[in-house]
Amino acid sequence: MTESQQEWAAKGIDITVPSIARAYDVVLNGKDNFAVDRAFVDELVKIVPEIYDVATYNREVLRRGVHYMISQGVRQFIDLGSGLPTVQNTHQVAQEVDPEVRVVYVDNDPMVEVHGRAILASSPGTSVVSGDLRDPAAVLASPEITDLIDFTQPVGIMLVGILHHLHDDEDPQGIVDAYMAAVPSGSHLFITSFCASSAEAREAEKQFLAMLGTGRFRTEEEITAWFGGFELAEPGVVPNPLWRPDGPVDEASLTVGQKLMYGGIARKG
Repeated sequence: MTESQQEWAAKGIDITVPSIARAYDVVLNGKDNFAVDRAFVDELVKIVPEIYDVATYNREVLRRGVHYMISQGVRQFIDLGSGLPTVQNTHQVAQEVDPEVRVVYVDNDPMVEVHGRAILASSPGTSVVSGDLRDPAAVLASPEITDLIDFTQPVGIMLVGILHHLHDDEDPQGIVDAYMAAVPSGSHLFITSFCASSAEAREAEKQFLAMLGTGRFRTEEEITAWFGGFELAEPGVVPNPLWRPDGPVDEASLTVGQKLMYGGIARKG
């Protein structure tokens, strides 16, 4: 192990294998990543040349989704599997509309904790939980959440670009249901996920599973099922660029990259 590897290992960070959070940082043109993460993304580019654009589409729909939820009266958010703080983070998007909005980020990548806590230290109403979203009871009981989130008021539960990293046997539906059971009427569920929308998507899934060990590309029907009986906002579960776009989008000419992730928002009645 090199000296650099030892230094990162002491912080709980293994720089010899790619990380979900750091790979996402790469495609967002961030700086908190390593050679192994960039090599993983280089392989993805061979299959989906638009992979950097895919990350941008996901970031753009995050902005639109957060603004929509705020318009529906949501003033507090739990961003699960949030990744590294980069650009257009949930708290930045939300607090530019209402500075009183509260946001808690949750991620189990130690690098997120290292960088996130430093960045968010100067952001009032914002906190980071170093926890595993697959354990809803522990996450919801964490002091960072109990101190900031009022569970008598609507909450935005955000699973943006993360459920595809859960295998079927990890019960993503049960995890979604557990978080939504904890929040009151008027809360919203926001999900985006990789979709098996093309042959290229299915090839990308193979690459994710081979190099990251995660990355299930599910069908539109499977993604929609996660919303259960909640009331889906128009236009339902669609490719990210089609979810309440800022301007006209030609649905008939969507590219492979534009259809790689689907998303939607639903309200708990």
